[in-house]
Amino acid sequence: MNVAVTGGTGFIGSALCKRLLADGYAVTVLTRDRRRAQQQFKGPIRLIESLKELDAESTPETIVNLAGLSLGSGRWTRELKQTFISSRVGVTRQLIDYIAHVRSPPRLLISGSAVGYYGARGDEVLTEDSSPGQEYQADLCKAWETEALEATNHGVRVCLLRSGVVLGKGGGALSSLLPQFKLGLGGHVGSGKQWMSWIHIDDLIDIVLYLMANKSLQGPFNTTTPNPETNHDFASKLGATLDRPAFMWAPGWAMRLLIGEMAHLYVTGQKVIPKRLLESGYKFRYPELSLALAEILA
Repeated sequence: MNVAVTGGTGFIGSALCKRLLADGYAVTVLTRDRRRAQQQFKGPIRLIESLKELDAESTPETIVNLAGLSLGSGRWTRELKQTFISSRVGVTRQLIDYIAHVRSPPRLLISGSAVGYYGARGDEVLTEDSSPGQEYQADLCKAWETEALEATNHGVRVCLLRSGVVLGKGGGALSSLLPQFKLGLGGHVGSGKQWMSWIHIDDLIDIVLYLMANKSLQGPFNTTTPNPETNHDFASKLGATLDRPAFMWAPGWAMRLLIGEMAHLYVTGQKVIPKRLLESGYKFRYPELSLALAEILA
């Protein structure tokens, strides 16, 4: 099976590509930086800079759309917000245009989204049936998902990944947290009561392959574990795993002063449950944070 991946050089995308290769898939990565991608991948991955490079024989049966500049890239200026949109909605729109005009469209589009879709909801338990929020992050996710769902008009099955905080080795949220926690300078942010819906990267990759294999599944899926943690408990468990204290505190007002609107990522949260994945029979490898951290930090 041919699988095309956008965002294939990122933390999640590169892990997915390596797993796909290991499982015997033919992998094509759409990238803006072919040289960087060549250095990153050692296997027989085809690298393209435009969908126009795909001929009829290399049309992918599945597209996994993970493109998108990280929301933690810097203070949210008007220009950066526009880049967040273009790197997600814009790239997805290009995929839909390709799907609309190719002779044999892919059978499946798996497209990224995030739990930010729900907005800041306090202690409310959120499932895929919950309504979207009203903040910038929610609007961004809604626009991203709406664009991806256009593929259904061309007979393509669409699955949406509403991901939480992704934990793994060599990148993701832990890459910025570990230096301070290893020094004993870690701790919670804001009140510490805000929820963190998280997932081990191995589970996230497993879920992508699970959705590829189970052809009856479509629509949005919360790709988070069944056991979200408060920010305070997350910090405590990370400190305990490292055998370091985690008593420091970053006040919400200080975060807003330092990084502006981007502080919303850290001082608010969502208590998300992967209802549809659990109902479908998916079994998490790392349902508990302590298990996930022990594996990652071993």
